[in-house]
This record gives sequence, structure tokens and C-alpha cells, in this order.
Amino acid sequence: MEKSIYTQQYGLFLATLRAARESAGILQSELAARLNVDQPFVSKCESGQRRLDFIEVREWCAALGITLNELTVSFEETIARVQKK
Repeated sequence: MEKSIYTQQYGLFLATLRAARESAGILQSELAARLNVDQPFVSKCESGQRRLDFIEVREWCAALGITLNELTVSFEETIARVQKK
């Protein structure tokens, strides 16, 4: 099995995460403050240089004002769109 960080789906997950932040109108620096981390941490996560675990994704969602379920639905919709192409 290929490591998930190298898959197309992980790239789509990162794009979904970034899109959620952007649609909430939140800068990386603002998200970092909400998560009590520095801005480079957020940047590394969004670019795939640092992997987020499940609990961190849940905290990320809370900081964005969305539920984990909402992020998951958005992620699944993104995958479905890409697979249709």
C-alpha cells in the first residue's frame, strides 16, 4: 500500500482543508492564532510538509467554525468531481 501522503486523495484532502479556511475568510496567521500554533505550522500542514492526525483535523475544523462532518462531505464531493473527469 502506498503511503497516503503521496496519493492524489491526500492532495485533494489538503486542497479541501485550504479551501475551507479560505471560504471562512481566515488567513493562515489567524488560523494559527486560533490553534495556538505559529503560521509556518499551518503552512506546512496545508502544503503537505507536515501531516495532520485525526484529532488535529477535528481541532482545525473547530477553529474554522465547521464540523468534521462538513469537511468530510466537502472532501468526498471533491473526490467525486475529480473522478468524473
